[in-house]
Amino acid sequence: MIKHYENDEIIVTWNPNKCEHAAFCFKGSNKVFNPNRKPWIDLSQATTEEIIKIIDQCPSGALSYKKK
Repeated sequence: MIKHYENDEIIVTWNPNKCEHAAFCFKGSNKVFNPNRKPWIDLSQATTEEIIKIIDQCPSGALSYKKK
């Protein structure tokens, strides 16, 4: 099931069926992307620019974003 997370600036989409578990997101910021927490994505833990840089490194495209 595709999940959506948002703040005032972006909507982040996570498609678990595409996820390769390469951990680029977690390694980029375990404050934002923490698989041991529910919900596992907390956009309040970094700036939108930082989040975008991490998502842009996702090799599978499981994480994406749309600017509001």
